[in-house]
Amino acid sequence: MSGRAGAPGRRAVRRRRLIAAVFLLPALLLLGALVAYPIVFSVFRSLYDASGNTFVGVDNYSQMFQDPATLRAIRNSAIWVVFAPALLTGLGLVLAVLTEKIRWKTAFKLLMFMPMAISFLAAGIIFRLAYEQDPQRGVLNAVTVGIHDSFQGEAASFPTAKTRIGDKQLVQGKDGSYATARRVGPGDTVNLGLVGVAPTDMPKEAKPAAKAARTPAADGELRGVVFLDFTPGGGGKPGVVDRTERGLPRLAVEAVGPHGKVAAHGTTGPDGSYRLTGLAKGSYTVRLPAADFAPPYQGVSWLGPALITPAIIGAYMWIWTGFSLVLIGAGLSAMPRDVLEAARMDGANEWQVFRRITVPLLAPALGVVFVTMVINVMKVFDLVYIIAPGPVQQDANVLALQMWLVSFGGGNNQGLGSALGVLLLLLVVPAMALNIRRFRRSQS
Repeated sequence: MSGRAGAPGRRAVRRRRLIAAVFLLPALLLLGALVAYPIVFSVFRSLYDASGNTFVGVDNYSQMFQDPATLRAIRNSAIWVVFAPALLTGLGLVLAVLTEKIRWKTAFKLLMFMPMAISFLAAGIIFRLAYEQDPQRGVLNAVTVGIHDSFQGEAASFPTAKTRIGDKQLVQGKDGSYATARRVGPGDTVNLGLVGVAPTDMPKEAKPAAKAARTPAADGELRGVVFLDFTPGGGGKPGVVDRTERGLPRLAVEAVGPHGKVAAHGTTGPDGSYRLTGLAKGSYTVRLPAADFAPPYQGVSWLGPALITPAIIGAYMWIWTGFSLVLIGAGLSAMPRDVLEAARMDGANEWQVFRRITVPLLAPALGVVFVTMVINVMKVFDLVYIIAPGPVQQDANVLALQMWLVSFGGGNNQGLGSALGVLLLLLVVPAMALNIRRFRRSQS
């Protein structure tokens, strides 16, 4: 009787399993087509050469670790894994704690989360423009140049200025400075003419230099004008300050003694005039230092070889900071408040509460954010491809970009590209396994 009674139960179990299998079949087919088959195909393809016809075994893997471009990509990917997840987790934690007690924290979190709605393509274009070297286009360099000029002062610079051909009054030094060929003494008037400055490069405050050029020098001083020795429309006499010729303002001028020591220095006015006072009797050389002819400060080369990887990591953080903030903020909201209040009542200050209670209780949320970011940065591709200019793309190269370049970006070697894909998969799998383990532990 018991056997006959158990038969309907077994049939019910088999029926439920069959129904579950029927419902799971579409998902399994989809996963097999989009995940399992590409992985298996990539593993087999990595064992063949570029044409796909000749079996080469592990040659692609050995070649991969001998290629300087691939080694550079591995190094850059390691930099991403070490710095980006830690910075994002730490920044998200700090912002979550700081915004916990403000009334408009929801609006702030929404504002921080908004970059997640922007595609990586659009974000890359935004930061490519923001990182432009030209301060007129790149907002970061516009701010950098503004701050620099605020502290250092906005000095004039004429990098194209030079002496007229055949002019023997000024001699160019090895450092780019210009100095008078003959020595002068206190009471002399020394007018220094330069050419090569385009009308569009002349400062707006530049005034005619003729009147100042006629002013005699007093005892114990050297004076004169630094002027653009060029008369608009033609005419004029070389080496002479003509009526319409303008001075070069805000240039440094120095009086140099016999042993190379600067005895006095000054700055030209709007009409190019200068005065070097307090000079003892003797002979001096009037010098225009090299800084007068150096290109003006143009800011930081964000897209140069030295800073391209940190610059792209900065763009990545702008996108993902909201994600870490919201996730850590959710963990902070679920934290038991009585523990925090008990610690404060026992005399703990806010730093001690944060370090010894808040951070340990948030460890699961911090772990999820950190591991998720590790997985994401290993696969980063879009930002590197869009932000890095062509000449420095190899300096910012990462594994995902190298895989694409080798396979489709001109390399046309799907065998080596598949080997890179397998390497990337092997690097991501441990982080994914750790994330799944954490998830299962939190569910138990």
